[in-house]
Amino acid sequence: MRLKQVFTGTLPMAAGMIFAAQIAHADGLPKNFSLTAYGTTSSGYAASVAIGNALAEDGYKLRVQPAKNDISRMTPLRVKKIEFSAMGVGAYQAQEGALDFGKKPWGPQKVRLVMMGWGEPNTALVATAKDAKIMKASDLKGKRLAWVVGGPALNQNMQAWLAYGGLTWDDVTKVTVPGWKASIQGIIDGNIDGAIASTNSSMLFQVESSPRGLHFFPAPKSETENWKRFNEVAPWFAPHVATAGVGLSKETPLEGASYGYPILITYDWQSEQAVYELTKLLHTKYDKYKDAHASAAGFAMENQVFDWIIPYHAGAIKYFKEIGVWSDAFEMHNKKLLERQAILEATWKKVGDGGPYETWMAERAKALKAAGFAAVWDN
Repeated sequence: MRLKQVFTGTLPMAAGMIFAAQIAHADGLPKNFSLTAYGTTSSGYAASVAIGNALAEDGYKLRVQPAKNDISRMTPLRVKKIEFSAMGVGAYQAQEGALDFGKKPWGPQKVRLVMMGWGEPNTALVATAKDAKIMKASDLKGKRLAWVVGGPALNQNMQAWLAYGGLTWDDVTKVTVPGWKASIQGIIDGNIDGAIASTNSSMLFQVESSPRGLHFFPAPKSETENWKRFNEVAPWFAPHVATAGVGLSKETPLEGASYGYPILITYDWQSEQAVYELTKLLHTKYDKYKDAHASAAGFAMENQVFDWIIPYHAGAIKYFKEIGVWSDAFEMHNKKLLERQAILEATWKKVGDGGPYETWMAERAKALKAAGFAAVWDN
């Protein structure tokens, strides 16, 4: 049965903000609340819509506001115009104050996890035009690859895939585009040979049916040296065999890499009770939305990774403890992540609200290493 329409996702961002409920002062989850996601053709948007439809049965109206890139997704959350965001690894870059988040008004952000979509697709692979004949990562050399303005997560993921193949951005032609959708459209139009996408992004069906065709190159777990270079750039990835996505199934899997997506986040200021209630809804209403999209299916409680690279919100932890899935080891890991955030915040202030980007990044790396943490970005 199709539920009543509860989304205004096609509205411009400013118009969508008009409907935003009270944010930080709500004791519980508002009946009308909002989150940002990538554009309407992205898997993150589709998963968010599926979740919103399921929650509508309990009287909630979730408005999913599409945005082109990480900055435009995070901005309304940072200024408390919305409650949550369905992010990619830009959430981690925001925590770290890296790349586009390494300057005012950003800097390291106190982001908190709610849950993640650890599903059957592979997340953030290089979708390539079949006619470009990119059969392995090293074949990216000399190809035209998308660089998304304001999309540091997408761009660093591409940098990681180049490292997997022993390459850098200097080995390829960088094609600048204004958003993720434009990067995929560029493949269709013949202007781009490869762009970052999840295997189940709906727009890839257009690539597959275009004259150019669609191809994903594999990243076997056995290629250990490639993986070492890969994770030095992108520690959030893990080997994963995808069985969902365009051209994929259990009969035709793809050995590649993934991380949970979408990454449902908020900030530390968000009400503990509101996050507790949303986490509970995501769990108890799972059967109502799991079949709507492969990325939505990834929100199964048994799929969750409780020792990832961003700390969980206290409200989510409260529910995890209640159902018996949170351990002392997870608690210790979470405290270490909070310690990392505190170091980043203190260093940002020490440098003078970040200061010049090069200075901030150098001091950031120095402070993290002194405390026994990996810097990930050294400059």
